Amino acid sequence: MIKRLRKRFIIICTMSFLAVFVIMMIAIYVTNTIRQNHRLDFIADIISENDGSFPKQRKTTFSFSNSLPDFINNDTPFTTRFYTVSLDENGAYQSSNREYVSDISDSEAQHSAEEVLKKKKSRGWYGDFRYKVYEKNGTKQIVFISGKNHRFSSNDFMNSTVKIFGISSLAVLALIIILSKFAMKPAAESYQKQKQFVTDANHELKTPLTLILTNIDIAEAELGQNEWLDDIRSEGERMSKLVNRLVTLSRMDEEKEFERFNEFDLSSAINDSVSEFTELASMYGKNLTADIEKDIKYHGVESEVRQLTAILLDNAVKYCDDGGNIKAVLSQKKHPTLIVTNSCKNVDSIKLDRLFDRFYREDTARTAGSGFGIGLSIAQSITERHKGNIKAIKTDDGVIGFVVKL
Repeated sequence: MIKRLRKRFIIICTMSFLAVFVIMMIAIYVTNTIRQNHRLDFIADIISENDGSFPKQRKTTFSFSNSLPDFINNDTPFTTRFYTVSLDENGAYQSSNREYVSDISDSEAQHSAEEVLKKKKSRGWYGDFRYKVYEKNGTKQIVFISGKNHRFSSNDFMNSTVKIFGISSLAVLALIIILSKFAMKPAAESYQKQKQFVTDANHELKTPLTLILTNIDIAEAELGQNEWLDDIRSEGERMSKLVNRLVTLSRMDEEKEFERFNEFDLSSAINDSVSEFTELASMYGKNLTADIEKDIKYHGVESEVRQLTAILLDNAVKYCDDGGNIKAVLSQKKHPTLIVTNSCKNVDSIKLDRLFDRFYREDTARTAGSGFGIGLSIAQSITERHKGNIKAIKTDDGVIGFVVKL
């Protein structure tokens, strides 16, 4: 169990780190894209405000503004590739200014302008160009600013960032694996003490229980049967069953597999278990029916699957309403699925999320014969050992049950 807990700890920490990493990468990408668009839009605004070209320069600043951002300087006109297109008020092509680009022909400029007008947006991207559509003197003007270098720098930055985060992730994962051993140490020690306690308690309790039950036999032989001796025998046997179940549950928690998995006839195993409980249910005035699909094969431990079925049927018989119905259904879907249900008039008061808690019983009075509250925990352990899952269900018409997907 500790290995499984440590593995889960590593997975959770790794997934948390990766989630933060992905969020950071998205944030960096979005921020970088917004900044890139803002810069190109600012340059487009400068050009659009100055008749399709950069304004004349003075010593250190442009003539039309006294305050410019850091990314605008006297070298900007020489490092910016752009072209402009003029159209009439109906959107018909008039001319283009391609002085600052060498790889765009007049026909390409015309085509790009026509495509941009179809988008019906004043700003956006057309290929590697950031464009701005504006009107001036009754004509439509479109300025196209090349963002190829910006995109290349941005992509190069993102690739470098991903590589750095990737290497960092491996380093963090290695640290998580190393440190998880120390983080799990207190839990491992506590679990080992708990397991040792159960084992010691088993040995310490079995001897006196065996002695008590043996002495009861001797006392009955000499004194004859009476209600006090019967009560002592009943409670002694009940305590013996509890000890055995505690040991079983403790063994289920261990990683070691006590038995090898083999293929067996699941339909036959479930049928046998149902047959064993049919008469018991009838004795208590309850009706047990089954719908078992034939020839379902399963790879697992047959004895444990039979025990799982017996626990669910025993639970159903115990808590089914007087004169109520119990049903067991086995079907082959994506995985073999066992459903055991029983009628229960108090179904609304049952806390489904607590039924698998150890020593939890819906019978808060804990009357004799109401069980120990660990049967469903054993059923859950068996299911998990077979890589399946079990859940409790209830319906509005007074039915409660368990669904096991093996």
